[in-house]
Amino acid sequence: MGKSLVIVESKAKASTINKFLGRGFTVKASIGHVRDLPKKKLAIDIDNGFEPTYVTIRGKGKVLKELKEAAKKAETVYLASDFDREGEAIAWHITQTLKLPDDKYRRVVFNEITKKAILDAMEHPGEIDMRKVDAQQARRVLDRLVGYKVSPVLWKTIYYGLSAGRVQSVALRLICEREDEIDAFEPEEFWTVDAVFTTDGGDEIEARLDKVGGKKAKIRTGDEANGIVRAVEGGPFAVSALKKRERKVNPLPPFITSTLQRDAANRLRFTSKRTMVVAQQLYEGLPIGGENVGLITYMRTDSTRMAASAIEEAREHLREAFGARYVEKKPRRYRAKKGAQDAHEAIRPTSVERTPESLKPHLTTDQFRLYELIWRRFVATQMPQALYENTTVTISADGHDFKATGSVVRFPGWTAVYKAAWKDQKELPPLSEGQRLALSSITPNQRFTKPPARYSEATLIKELEAKGIGRPSTYASIVDTLKKRKYVALEKRQFAPTELGRTVWDLLKNGFPDIFDVAFTAEMEEELDKVESGEDDWVSVVSDFYGPFSKRLGEVEGKIADLKQSLIKETEKRCERCGSVMVEKWGRNGRFLACSSYPECKFTMPVEDEEVEEFDVKCEECGRPMVVKHGRYGKFLGCSGYPECKNTAPLPTGVACPQEDCDGVLVQRRTKRGRTFYGCSAYPKCEYAIWDKPVPIACPACQAGFMVEKGKKGDKKLVCLECGERVSPDEAKSSPGEDEV
Repeated sequence: MGKSLVIVESKAKASTINKFLGRGFTVKASIGHVRDLPKKKLAIDIDNGFEPTYVTIRGKGKVLKELKEAAKKAETVYLASDFDREGEAIAWHITQTLKLPDDKYRRVVFNEITKKAILDAMEHPGEIDMRKVDAQQARRVLDRLVGYKVSPVLWKTIYYGLSAGRVQSVALRLICEREDEIDAFEPEEFWTVDAVFTTDGGDEIEARLDKVGGKKAKIRTGDEANGIVRAVEGGPFAVSALKKRERKVNPLPPFITSTLQRDAANRLRFTSKRTMVVAQQLYEGLPIGGENVGLITYMRTDSTRMAASAIEEAREHLREAFGARYVEKKPRRYRAKKGAQDAHEAIRPTSVERTPESLKPHLTTDQFRLYELIWRRFVATQMPQALYENTTVTISADGHDFKATGSVVRFPGWTAVYKAAWKDQKELPPLSEGQRLALSSITPNQRFTKPPARYSEATLIKELEAKGIGRPSTYASIVDTLKKRKYVALEKRQFAPTELGRTVWDLLKNGFPDIFDVAFTAEMEEELDKVESGEDDWVSVVSDFYGPFSKRLGEVEGKIADLKQSLIKETEKRCERCGSVMVEKWGRNGRFLACSSYPECKFTMPVEDEEVEEFDVKCEECGRPMVVKHGRYGKFLGCSGYPECKNTAPLPTGVACPQEDCDGVLVQRRTKRGRTFYGCSAYPKCEYAIWDKPVPIACPACQAGFMVEKGKKGDKKLVCLECGERVSPDEAKSSPGEDEV
């Protein structure tokens, strides 16, 4: 009897499973999908039921050859790809590519890569779920139709290479509309009156004016605030009300894909892509004690369901580690949210006994931090509520009520394992009604209402989930695509649409308001769910979408010239060759200025900032001042006498070369591959170069002549290359011996 062949998606998973199954099995990896729609063709036969044409993915020839040879020798082929739409589609595509007869292959699925789960799955094989395959195929066809039909509109109006995506463009819409809200926001002034009171024992209580004459305090001007201060500063002040109440806080449910990505972003500062890459490693298995072990259950899920055996294991661990008081009386379970596919369990450790600390020597830093987050979240689900005693104190004087709040942890419960995300309030000193207090200080503070916050990666995923846009397997790719296309930029870990992103969305909004509507996109997700449940046919779903879409596409294509013209803006500048008005256009490298007399005059130039930044450097050819200019590869120095003088030079940093006997300065340069570095202006005589940007600020510790910037945007530090001193820019600027920048 020949060996059986098991086909999984990844090599790491194949290695782990191979050890569990033993000699009677050969385990090989397809390394993801083996075939897909071709990249350079629509490959959808619209007139023949939207029949897709699949091709072998480039580079998969060797993999398929190995799989075919192994399949010929095998008695049975077990298809063990992931248990979701993509995994089901991969299994089906393998059967089609290898031309496996129906009686030769079986489908096996498992939620975790442990010996017990694998052996159980092999004992209960099933069939490929064609409803899942159809749902995945419908999504792929819809995405291809939108991408290949709408993207050319962007090419013809902005520049070639841009893309529009059925779901990605809706995410861009959310970001752009939030930015519009921020731009339109007009802050309103208001004032608060904050006071500090002291008890006879010297304890301080911070409080804020809450009511005046029994009505909520609404202070609009500084005069009103100062008037209140004058009215009450003489006192006397006394505790007029003291309320205490117990607050019970339930543990959070176990992770699903979206909440894992959100918590990893908030607590670990991981991007969603980074989270899913690390989670995949934990799921597929890592070498622990001489064998590969899958550490978590499947990480693409929208279900909070937990296996009874896993719950009991967690409860037993808590009894031993914390005592019976820290175990909830009855096993706690969570209901799946409305609309959840509930195909898998929640994300949890495969064994609670594998504590984070016991695994730390075997894991990378990222793997350990994410595993610890998942482990703690799951274990906390079986712990009692956290109990708080909240205290609210009202301190009054002459009809003016100040309110102070405090909180005391009476029992940490689940927060002993999984720290709460909120900040606990300070504890108030012992007080009693009627107690007199002394006024230590009272301050009127001017404040302004704030605009809505930009989306962070965590809040964007939360919004996508709340609105029913995308599914657990797509959140990371949606966010990653927006960043790769440079439609958005991260500013202080929040998404801001780039000028390109806003331009793309403006075109899509004007051309396809219905297709990229939030509610419409959510409805399409529901239609795909109906295909998976067998309630609807995938061809009908695609057909119902394509009719209105095709009609709208035809209308837009008839207005391409108008759409392109709408992006052209006249400027006050004149062409340096023919004197015609210069207009602002879009090109592959962004905005640029072009002569309005094109094609007769083909003069172009970069869009310069309105304020010309002059450098204290003279042009070596004509003696005129050099100014900062912007080119394809960033900033550089150009002669202010352009176009008569076309001399250019690298952008200096203001830092002298540290090499002995060198009178050069460090300037910004680029490698042949486009990476920025900083080298001596005296090159090739002096070859000194560094990667980090030098800053003309002396080290506050050793007084070295300059420091370098390190770290990501929003969290930069200045580091001394001589002594290793590390300070924030503000600390460095306030240090003695600093050079003027």
